[in-house]
Amino acid sequence: MAELIVNVLLACIVAAAAIFLVVNWNRGGMRKKQRIMLVRILTAAALLLALQCFPAETFSRAFPLTGRWVRLAVYLLDYLIIGYDILKKAWKGMKNRQVFDECFLMAVATLGALALAIYENGEYLEAIAVMLFYQIGEWFQSYAVGKSRRNISDLMDIRPDYANVERDGKLEQMDPGEIEVGTVIVVQPGEKVPIDGIVVEGTSTLNTSALTGESLPREVKTGDQIISGCINMTGLLRIETSREFGESTVSKILDLVENASSRKSKSEDFISKFARVYTPAVCYAALALALLPPAARTLFLNVSPEWGVWLYRALTFLVISCPCALVISIPLSFFAGIGGASREGVLVKGSNYLETLAQVDCVVFDKTGTLTQGTFSVSGVHHSDLSDEKLIAYAALAESASSHPISKSLQQAYGLELDRSRVSDIQEISGNGVVAKVDEKIVAVGNDKLMNRLQVEHIPCRQVGTIVHVAIDGAYAGHIVISDVLKPSAKEAISRLHGAGVKRTMMLTGDASAVAASVAAEIGVDAVFSELLPADKVSKVEELLEQKSPKSKLAFVGDGINDAPVLSRADIGIAMGAMGSDAAIEAADVVLMDDDPLKIAKAIRISRKCLGIVYQNIIFALGVKLICLGLGALGVANMWFAIFADVGVMVLAVLNAIRALFVKNL
Repeated sequence: MAELIVNVLLACIVAAAAIFLVVNWNRGGMRKKQRIMLVRILTAAALLLALQCFPAETFSRAFPLTGRWVRLAVYLLDYLIIGYDILKKAWKGMKNRQVFDECFLMAVATLGALALAIYENGEYLEAIAVMLFYQIGEWFQSYAVGKSRRNISDLMDIRPDYANVERDGKLEQMDPGEIEVGTVIVVQPGEKVPIDGIVVEGTSTLNTSALTGESLPREVKTGDQIISGCINMTGLLRIETSREFGESTVSKILDLVENASSRKSKSEDFISKFARVYTPAVCYAALALALLPPAARTLFLNVSPEWGVWLYRALTFLVISCPCALVISIPLSFFAGIGGASREGVLVKGSNYLETLAQVDCVVFDKTGTLTQGTFSVSGVHHSDLSDEKLIAYAALAESASSHPISKSLQQAYGLELDRSRVSDIQEISGNGVVAKVDEKIVAVGNDKLMNRLQVEHIPCRQVGTIVHVAIDGAYAGHIVISDVLKPSAKEAISRLHGAGVKRTMMLTGDASAVAASVAAEIGVDAVFSELLPADKVSKVEELLEQKSPKSKLAFVGDGINDAPVLSRADIGIAMGAMGSDAAIEAADVVLMDDDPLKIAKAIRISRKCLGIVYQNIIFALGVKLICLGLGALGVANMWFAIFADVGVMVLAVLNAIRALFVKNL
């Protein structure tokens, strides 16, 4: 019955392999090595199927004196066609004193089965079929991993091949790495934006799906910032580069994805350590199974030792013990999870961070640029004897050396080019504001703390927003109200986090308590801490880390330079990648490419799905292995059962691992 099943399987393998080769030979779906392996599988399966039509008696009649050895030679040829690379790897492992791996296990088990068949002049089918089905499983695993890598590579195919530079009225293609900062490059419709920069001429629509995972196109015009990796869809653009290629967005994304696999998770480390202990343990257990029971039968029971029976059981035990499913499927699960996340615009810097993300139950947000758009605008001027324009002019000139969003909004409201010759003696007081000499007058621009520090009586504002007080020569001159706009998805992002099982959401900000409370109430965070300096944010996060349980993890989400220390200190840091600072992106463990806080809940769901798949594969593979090892030792499971269990578990585990790549509807 077993032989009939094997013959049917061999016929199916021959047909399937032949069809697959014909269909995919010129499509680029397989690497050369995979095609060669598939040809070997097809050849070995076809030859083995043909040999099944010629029993031992046929060879004896055809070759009266040497029939047995001719038959052995043909079967050995078939064995070498399908298994020579396994024997070669096993031999190299022994030479390098790295004996205990799956190649060694398969080589010993199949050569042992061949030796038994030669000794008994029996059937060689079992040993060759075991190697054949093992190689089919290995090929399937290789093809599955390669396909998942190609899927990720296609999705992340954003590396530009060239940059267009206009010279003498003609476009010249140059290596992006040779383009200097400040060079004007030309991006034609259909081309990738090679380097970050500012649009100096033209309007167009950009396809940002490779970066953000979103299919919605983005409109750009003169003056807009543009990041590399986008595809220009409609109009011609001239872009003045603002970074070198090595520092541009596309380079950093590719670096993150390419190096993500180097940071291993605890689960991967466990499997690596487990395999180093497990493999030699089962080898010694198989040796004991081959020697101890026959010796015990002879010495203590005074019965036939049955060496052949126990050797066969030991060989079966070795085949069952191959840890392929664990060694292959666990890293593949994390790789697929990272790839699926990157397709959705979430870059995870390593599988260790993906594992940590799955355990997050507290998410702490910075406010400006994270939950709000970070585009401040002046919404009012109060209690000033000066004209609104004059008060804003003094404030903008005093803040002319600052790159803070509040300063930028004042400069934008001023509307004229800043004459820096009118400003001197600029003194920036962290967390308070700026004091500078403008037109020979001492101008102080900042918050309540600055006014209290300078002992200037000021008038509080009831309007919600960021209040910028202005004092001139020690006298209060009025205040300016600056408002930030919430991101459209901020409220839904908090709701989805709670829906994803996050127990607490918090917001840390340097804004006044009234502004912070208003934003917190609108979006629904559980707690808010306001009027914090950058150092205070670190202290608050450290306090929260001490309060949480060891098994839970805290994530911090930020975008600015001042968030970098907090991002590093949290269990896992999440940075806004499109408009976030380089320091924040560098310090973070996870980067959101489109600055959408909705992606945080999706990232957590992706990580939990991935980790769930990892645990499923570990439990499933170990459970089946232990059961089969027990059955093999007792003689219930034969070699057929062993190989089907081993290859079957590996195939199912790999298929399960690939599910981590599909995250669209999470």
